[in-house]
Amino acid sequence: MNSHPTALVIGAGIGGIAAAARLARSGYQVTVVEKNATPGGRCNQFTRDGHRFDIGPTLFLMPEVFAETFAALGTRMQDQLDLRRIDPTYAVRFDDGAEISLTSDMHAMQEQLEQIEPGSFGGLMRYLAEGHLHYHLSLERFVGRNFYSYLDYFQLKNLPLLFKLKALAKHYDNVGQYFRDPRLKAAFTFQNMYLGLSPYDAPATFSLLQYAEMAGGVWFPMGGLYRVIERLAAIAEKQGVRFVYNAPVQQIEIEGQRATGVILRDGSRLSADVVIANADLPYVYRELLPDRAEAERLENLKYTCSAIMFFWGVDRVYPQINTHNVFLSGDYRASFDRIFQDHTLPDAPSFYVHAPTRVDPAAAPSGQDTLFVLVPVGHLDDNSPQDWEALRARARSAVLQRLAQAGAADLEKHIKFEVSYTPRDWLTHYNLAKGSAFGLSHNFMQVGYLRPQNRHRRYRNLYFVGGSTHPGTGLPMVLISARLTTERILKEIGAPQVVPNLNLVTQGTS
Repeated sequence: MNSHPTALVIGAGIGGIAAAARLARSGYQVTVVEKNATPGGRCNQFTRDGHRFDIGPTLFLMPEVFAETFAALGTRMQDQLDLRRIDPTYAVRFDDGAEISLTSDMHAMQEQLEQIEPGSFGGLMRYLAEGHLHYHLSLERFVGRNFYSYLDYFQLKNLPLLFKLKALAKHYDNVGQYFRDPRLKAAFTFQNMYLGLSPYDAPATFSLLQYAEMAGGVWFPMGGLYRVIERLAAIAEKQGVRFVYNAPVQQIEIEGQRATGVILRDGSRLSADVVIANADLPYVYRELLPDRAEAERLENLKYTCSAIMFFWGVDRVYPQINTHNVFLSGDYRASFDRIFQDHTLPDAPSFYVHAPTRVDPAAAPSGQDTLFVLVPVGHLDDNSPQDWEALRARARSAVLQRLAQAGAADLEKHIKFEVSYTPRDWLTHYNLAKGSAFGLSHNFMQVGYLRPQNRHRRYRNLYFVGGSTHPGTGLPMVLISARLTTERILKEIGAPQVVPNLNLVTQGTS
């Protein structure tokens, strides 16, 4: 190996940027090629008429994962991001008019829960204790490490963890051990939608999500979630990473058992010692590689749901809408069945509304509002094509009706402009297979070593990072994916001997 091995990253999502920066810090010459004009992938942002919108994630969870990434790059998270804790985290509103403010203030939680179901606060304490166990065991034993073989994954010492983590139980069934009231069951399982999952299918392991929120907190970076992308991209550039935008990849070039580089859509070629694909993994196999059999296998796996999104610039403020708001439908089970079995919009959809100006006034002009609405919906279904314009119109009507009931009766008249996304847009803009906004699902057969691996089995210098490889979807998981993939590259390919960037080291310890 020469003193400066080269790496080529396909896609400037958060995982691609983090992997590129880590490799550059280890001495690689790294180039990132991105099909769009800006970095971020689905974690992107746009502004219009003074209104700022994060396109994808709006929740900053598991700050310790972000802190580890920044530390690995020679700086400190607190020097890069101005984080504000959001508490209460959500206003959860039910269709019968009841409401719960989820908060880390346990006295406030006790008062609210006991009014709905006497004795349920004790259930919450036991549920959070279980979430604490699941959170730390998962990160230490499964999520935060690479698995190199079936025996590595299914070794005897790991088998008891299947029961400790309740990996074979369903989340909604499990939560019934702690709450009887269906509203409380819904309030402590809807977070599965962060991963594009139904709580009726998700493993009970995901009680860790509620623990992560209430113990670690829900945070907001001033400037929006896109500020994370901006800071990581800037750090990567300082490490020497070269970004090439508006450069869609046509094909990964293969010679024998190795990937040698890529051919861009304009016909130009880029070569590298190592290739890392941060594009959606099913798309990579289907469109960029000659592996038809593997592409078909991935096509038949389970996928997460998609989302219809509305971005509204509003000419007045609606104080009834908090920073994070969840509106749950009355028939909770039927809602998820319509999304995950019928691949459509529920008859009475649940949805999420984000109002960033409650914490960051710069997200909208003074006296106005920026509203982000996410309505979970089924992914694209080629066997039963959906009428997305009709579904988008029905979702919009349902959202406006529920918001009117919450006190925003004249909202529609005050919408200055609207931008909307359907699953077709997730497919077109970000190459997300089936328009699935969260990638591959996380059932028992699609996690750990059973999830698509972060290195190609045949082309042994072709690696993957992102939500559809190990460990899974969501910003923290993708940052862990970048760490694991980089560790594997350095273990299997090797790292040159380099002198650390002393300026960055000094900055990170000052």
